[in-house]
This record gives sequence, structure tokens and C-alpha cells, in this order.
Amino acid sequence: MTFRDFDALRDALAAADFDRPPAFVANAHVTGLSVARALDAHDVPVIALDRSGDGAAPPSNAVDYAGQVAYPLDDQAGFREDVEALAAELDHDPVAFGCMDEWALAFAEADLEGVRLPFADVDTLDSVLDKTALYDRCEALGVPYPETYQLSRTDPEAAADELGFPLVVKPARKREFEEAVGTNVIEVADREEYLDVVEMARETGIEIMAQEKVPVARGEDHSLASYVPEDGDPLAVVGNARVRAPLGYGTSCVVERVERPEIEERALAVVEDAGYYGISEAEFVYDRDRDDFVLLDVNTRPWKWISMPVAAGANLPMAAYADATGADYDPGPLTDARWVSLADYLPLVAGGELADVLASDDWQALVSGEFETTGDLTTAVYRPSDPAPIAHRLDVEFGSRDYYCSC
Repeated sequence: MTFRDFDALRDALAAADFDRPPAFVANAHVTGLSVARALDAHDVPVIALDRSGDGAAPPSNAVDYAGQVAYPLDDQAGFREDVEALAAELDHDPVAFGCMDEWALAFAEADLEGVRLPFADVDTLDSVLDKTALYDRCEALGVPYPETYQLSRTDPEAAADELGFPLVVKPARKREFEEAVGTNVIEVADREEYLDVVEMARETGIEIMAQEKVPVARGEDHSLASYVPEDGDPLAVVGNARVRAPLGYGTSCVVERVERPEIEERALAVVEDAGYYGISEAEFVYDRDRDDFVLLDVNTRPWKWISMPVAAGANLPMAAYADATGADYDPGPLTDARWVSLADYLPLVAGGELADVLASDDWQALVSGEFETTGDLTTAVYRPSDPAPIAHRLDVEFGSRDYYCSC
């Protein structure tokens, strides 16, 4: 694997010869790896960008070049300067894919010269990512969402009185809260704990909201994975997150394609009303008391299990790339698909927290590598035809280095 520092990456790109626009994929972990593989399947050159080379994507054979740029949360001006300098070395304007909120927003905010953005402008992104604006839109459209009080509009004590305990505290914008406290949601059990979080948010200037703890039906979380073009029909797949790790609020680790027209209808209503175009994931949970799905969040970027819709026949990254560059892409008919993140799933099963939802045939296909060419199962990182990413992740995990990405 060669993960270059910025100067070496710029020199390498100056000497490169691409016959079509390459993709800038940032950051370069699980989501970035999935996007790279999706684009590489259509012979799109991929340049992976990150602040370090410890993510899963840089050693992949789907990545042509990988290297360092300034991290936008630390140095937005430096990020802009680095990306523009790299783009200037290329014969074709690259297409940018931001694989976490901070990278997607950085691409949008920087107003980059010589870089194509396959998604809406920063004001539109903000109107979707900001939960205050998102829930206002849900209210207007009649899309169910959890009972929520924006604490910039409502007295925190009054909000707690209405919701009762336990309740959930979330930020209006996820990433800044996650940077401050290490998570994007806090469940509080009592008023003292709640007021501590409110005070922390006040001191750091982060806008937060108090939200009911939804009585979620475990295993019934559903999301719409979609690419909405500026003009034309959306490309969309509904995924059911059967298993999360940790169980409950954790990251998705087994996701299956399902038919849920109401999820697609509600998600697209919100996305299209906002004027958003590009790749997105709209997350719903099933509320046992309401007996209905409620919208929690919309991610205006690729996300961890984006390989599932790709496996189902909806290559969302390629659809976005094709629209940005005028390339050809025909999604064809959709098929069944399942996705598993073995790094998250195996500890649950091994620890006895969960009965195995995969069949013996699935495990045989995984061990043999047959899942890559037959059946409906795909994976987050592990693929025998592209072994370097999983080997690199093991090296990082078992070594002394630390790489964090909430994907």
C-alpha cells in the first residue's frame, strides 16, 4: 500500500494519465472503500483522500491513488487549497464524494475550482442535515417523527416535563456534537443528568434538542437508500437493518433489501421538498406505540452499507458520477441483496448477545469467497478478490495505531 503525503500525492497525480474524470473519495474508511469499489466496477479511477492512511480504503485494488489532505474540521482553508491543487494536476475535473458529514460539507462549502459536486449546494445540505429544519419539514409534510423540542425555542425544564425520563438528547447538527462528546446521541435517565448535558451544549455553543425515547421495535429499522438527480426519476432501495451493534442504537451490521413503499414515499417527499439532489440515506425506526415508522435522520452522502443497494442493482455512486460527467449508466432491474459487516456482527454472535441470522450456506459462501459471484450476500470490507483492506484493518486494530471513523 502507498498512502502518500500531500506533496507526493500531487506529484503522482501530475504524472498520471486518466482517460476519464477520476473520483475524489473522502474519507477513506469503510464507506469510502464501498464507494471506491462501486466506481471501480465501472472503470472509474479513484483517488482516496484522508488525514491518515489507516482507514480501510487506501490499500484496495479499487483505489488508484491515496494520500493526505488537510482535515476540514481542523483546517477548512487548507482543505480547500489541497483539493484544488490536486484537481489542477488532472486533465479532467474530478467528481467529489464526501463519505462523512464533515467531508461532504467541506466539499460543498469550499466552492472548489475544478471539482464537480454530484449533490446540492451547501444551503440545501444544511436544511436537511439540521434536525430543527428537518423536523419542521416533516411537520409540514405529515411525515411522522419523534416528539422533539428544540431547546433554542423551548425551555429545557419545560421540555423535560413534557417528555418525561428517560429521554434522548441530540444535536441539531450531528458531527460537531460527536466531536465534542464522542457520540451523536445521549440517553439521559434523570433531570440532573439531562441538565448537565444542556449546560455542556450551552458552553460549547452547540444547538441541541430533547427528544422522546422512541419505543423502538428492534430489528425493524428501515432506511431509504437513494440517488435523486437534478432532473429525472430517483434511484432508490429500501434497506432493513436487521441487526445493529451494539444492539439498539448501534451501527448497522446486517442490512437486507425489502419492499416498503411507505418508507420510499415519505423519504422522497422530505428529500425532494428540500430541493436536495444527490445520494442520501433517510433513516426510520418503527415506533411500537404509534404502530408506525418515524423519521430520525437524513444523511446527505454515502454511508456504511451503501454496498447493499449496489449489490441490488442500484449503483448509487455510479449514477451520481454518470450525471456529473455525462457518462452512461443503466441501473437495470433490482434484485434481492443482503449486506454484513463482519467486524461488527461476529462479536455479537460470539458473545451470545444474538442468535445468528446468517445460514450455514452463507458462512460457507463467505469462507470460500463464493459470495462475490453467487447469491445475494455482500460485505463491508472483507472480500477475497480484494484482500488488502481487511488485512490492513487487522494490522491497525492489533497494532498501536488508532483510526476513528463513525462509519
